[in-house]
Amino acid sequence: MKLLMLSDVYFPRVNGVSTSIRTFAESLSEMGQEVTIVAPEYGRNSGEDKYGSSGAYEIIRLLSRKIFFDPEDRLIRSSALRTALQQLAQRRWDVIHIHTPFRAHQLGVRLARLTGAPTVETYHTYFEEYVANYLPWAPKSWLRTFARRASRKLCHDVDHLIVPSQQMVEVLEGYGITMPHTVLPTGIDLREFVNGSGAAFRQLHGIAADRPTLVTVGRLAMEKNIGFLLRVAQRLVTEFPTLLFIVAGEGPDAARLKKLCTSLGVHDNVYFVGNLDRRTTLLDCYRAGDVFVFASPTETQGLVLVEAMALGVPIVSTAVMGTATVLRDARSACISEENVEAFAAHVAKLLRSPAERAILSSAGPIDAKAWSTDVLMQRAVALYAELANRKASTSVNAAKAN
Repeated sequence: MKLLMLSDVYFPRVNGVSTSIRTFAESLSEMGQEVTIVAPEYGRNSGEDKYGSSGAYEIIRLLSRKIFFDPEDRLIRSSALRTALQQLAQRRWDVIHIHTPFRAHQLGVRLARLTGAPTVETYHTYFEEYVANYLPWAPKSWLRTFARRASRKLCHDVDHLIVPSQQMVEVLEGYGITMPHTVLPTGIDLREFVNGSGAAFRQLHGIAADRPTLVTVGRLAMEKNIGFLLRVAQRLVTEFPTLLFIVAGEGPDAARLKKLCTSLGVHDNVYFVGNLDRRTTLLDCYRAGDVFVFASPTETQGLVLVEAMALGVPIVSTAVMGTATVLRDARSACISEENVEAFAAHVAKLLRSPAERAILSSAGPIDAKAWSTDVLMQRAVALYAELANRKASTSVNAAKAN
């Protein structure tokens, strides 16, 4: 099949959506599907070339501009959108898969009208919980209402929805969205999460081998709730004065979080390492942790939890939205409420007991198998084929009727 994936975000912009799209593209290409990604350009540092990281799929970059309230992201220019529409309409697509609700959504819907290709859209982001963080001057009640109305309109523009978790399905049903949907998380390629050396990471960064260490991975943004984890670290330092909390990622909340470290008195116990290479140094970073900690309340998937599982890092996390799905029945994680004392108690218990950490660590790779792309992408291909066949059948019946 010829699959077109459209997105307003992609590498070098590091986030869960970029990772999900690349996972889809690489896995589907290996399965013999022809994949084309359309995404914004990010200047000279747009990352992957036109053949993708594996050389197996096509990437088309569209001219874009920075967004004033979120300089990490880009808005595809209207002129580039029009040109892309004309060029892409000359090609045959079996399915158009839209990943974001902005210019990429507009392009996908318009292209579907011109070509007759079926459309599927992944609802990656819990926008109702995000918008207030990026437009703080607007009333929260108005923003929530806007997010719900926009979601209803966008979802009813397409033929089918992919929703990463059942919890997100329930949210969309609460909005009044009635489109056909499939619950399909992205998963991870387990082959990418078998290496990594915690000892090498500690040596490179001057971290003593016996220093108790926590790790979290994610974008430094308000919705990731890293401030809560810093308060957990503050509580833990009273028992573990040499504790080090490693935060891997970058984002717009970095300056505030660093100031918070100072005000909490944990400046010497927190290490911001920035973005790391997913195939090398990030694996080392995960493995350097005695415990992986996570507390985001807005995840639709929680892929970093699966990555930590695959690498055998014991987990303490809240379980909300997509993280609740990942952690259901997981034997490699301790689930905590979002309460500093309770969360810190779970972490402290593991830090005191190498034996308990070893039990969770050994269960991690087993838990991660349920989220392997080998399983999940087979379901994606089956869905694409069903949509393409249904659209073809509808077109034949319409032709007969005329």
